[in-house]
This record gives sequence, structure tokens and C-alpha cells, in this order.
Amino acid sequence: MALSSSPLPSQKGVIITVPTLVLSLSAAAIFIFLLLSTLSTCSCPPSTAPASTGAAAVSRGGNYGEDRTERFSPTQDDIEWIRDQIRVNGIRMQPNVLRKGINPRTRAQQLQDLIQFKGISHYEEPESNDHTALPCPGELLVEEHHSNYGEPWAGGRDVFEFLAESSHLTPVSRVLEIGCGTLRVGVHFIRYLNLKHFHCLERDELSLMAAFRYELPSQGLLHKRPVIVKGEDMEFSKFGAGVVYDLIYASAVFLHMPDKLVWVGFERLANKLKPYEGRIFVSHNIKFCSRLGGDECTKRLTSLGLEYIGKHTHDSLLFNHYEIWFEFRQSKA
Repeated sequence: MALSSSPLPSQKGVIITVPTLVLSLSAAAIFIFLLLSTLSTCSCPPSTAPASTGAAAVSRGGNYGEDRTERFSPTQDDIEWIRDQIRVNGIRMQPNVLRKGINPRTRAQQLQDLIQFKGISHYEEPESNDHTALPCPGELLVEEHHSNYGEPWAGGRDVFEFLAESSHLTPVSRVLEIGCGTLRVGVHFIRYLNLKHFHCLERDELSLMAAFRYELPSQGLLHKRPVIVKGEDMEFSKFGAGVVYDLIYASAVFLHMPDKLVWVGFERLANKLKPYEGRIFVSHNIKFCSRLGGDECTKRLTSLGLEYIGKHTHDSLLFNHYEIWFEFRQSKA
């Protein structure tokens, strides 16, 4: 039996040759590579990481919104580094005697030299005053005022580090010092804080002269425009009615004031302290408080909206000395 055969229906489809497939895959690979390269170079804003916190570090921005951690006090690594630099250079402390190119002088001798010789090179009268924009008294130039405190001038840095760390200061903070003297501590705050954010009330005229005529110009801090006011009796009105401080401190000043005047100061400053976060620090002792008796002192502070936090000690970096500080803040409502 013969079977009749009929033609099979034709199948329609797309026929892809091997060369075409290779070219398509290559093009796709190139496109993906270019896309990934573009994404990797995207100038997107970086994610903001939380600023580190702690007693020894603060977040400080060079520009608004830019965070970088800055320590006020040196780390142990810093101290080991400086010790290592002294060791590797083979440096030993030597007597400060006359030697080639170095002629040691006391401050009194230096002042006499300045009066007699006016320096190695100088202008003669009548044109001498035409070349000095801010003539400074010789006593200030030889830094006699650096010996006014009964301890090394370097102790000012110790005070700054402790207070700045304890108060978690940033450059936008506002600071008031009661009795800034010749700016032994103040220069460090002025350098760190923003324009006009350091305020001081000082009564001693010679100290103020040293601050204005020598320390601020010689430290390159005139542009910071600190608000330094000559005054006494805890009169703070010249600083403005609306100013609020992150830190108010008095270093050894209350030791020389009658208790009644100290309490006048606390009363006037209580509402100038940033609520709860702001701090008042008083050094050495708080006999103005303890002489009232513990309960009475607490009642007096409470009536002003203040509370006592505690006592702190802080060691000096460079010499055998420690500071005692007493901390206050606004009480919680």
C-alpha cells in the first residue's frame, strides 16, 4: 500500500548567526561597563556620620556643616611622640649660659637693654614713631606680666583644656570669663571661638593694658574682636541683655571678693547661662557657699535656678600642679 506524501508546512522564525550573537553580547558588556564607571564617579553628597563625643573631643567645622573631630588636650600618642623626638635627637637639658649666638638675659636685663639700645636695628628720632603702628611699653614687650600669677604662664593652657572639654565647647559657643587678667587663659579661648564670642570683665588696668597692647597683637588675635570690658562689682550690662553663655568661669577671682558680691554675680548670671547645658565653673574653693552651710547654700542656689554638680581636679601637662574646679548649672524645671 503506497502512502501519499504531502509537503510539511514551512516554519517561520528568526535565525541569529553566531557572529551577530557575539557582537550583541560585546555591545551589552560595553554598555554595562560604562554605566558602572559613571556611577562610581558620581559626586553625590556623602552620608553624614555622627560626630564623636567624649570629654576630650568636640565636633568642629571648618565650614558650616563640615564635621571633624578636634581634641583640646594631647593624647598619650602625642606625649609619646614628643618624648621620642627628644630621645632620637639626643637632647638633654643644659645650663642656660652665654654661648655662640645666644646671650641669656633676665627680664630686668632685657628691659634695660631695650631702653638703652632699642634693639639691634631701630629708627632714630624724629621718624621713629612713623614705623610702629602700635607702640608697646617695654615692660610688656619683655613679658613681665607673665610672672604675675605665682605659677608658670603655661598653666593657662591647662585651664583652657579642662574647661573646653568639660563644657563640650564648639567654635560657636559663647564664653564669659570673670577676671581674665592678661589673657593667660583667654588667648586660647579667643583663638578657638568665633568672632566676638569671648567676653571678659576685668578691673585691673595694668592687666588690661597687657591684654590689649601686647597679648592680642602679638598672638595675631586682633581680628577676633573679643569683648573685654573694664569694670567691677559684677556689672555685666555692657555685654548686652540678650546674650546667653555656654560657659562662665572664674579662676581664683572669687577668693578676693566678699561673699555678698559673689552672690550678686550669681544672681545676675543665672539667667545668662544656657538652660541646663551651660556651665559655671569656679576654681580653688567655694567658701562663699560653704560658709552658709550645706542646706542654706543649696536653698540659695535653688532660689536662683541653679544647682551644684560637683568638684573636679585637673592635672597640669607641664609642671607638678593641679587645679580644683567646682561646677554649677541651671536646675531642671
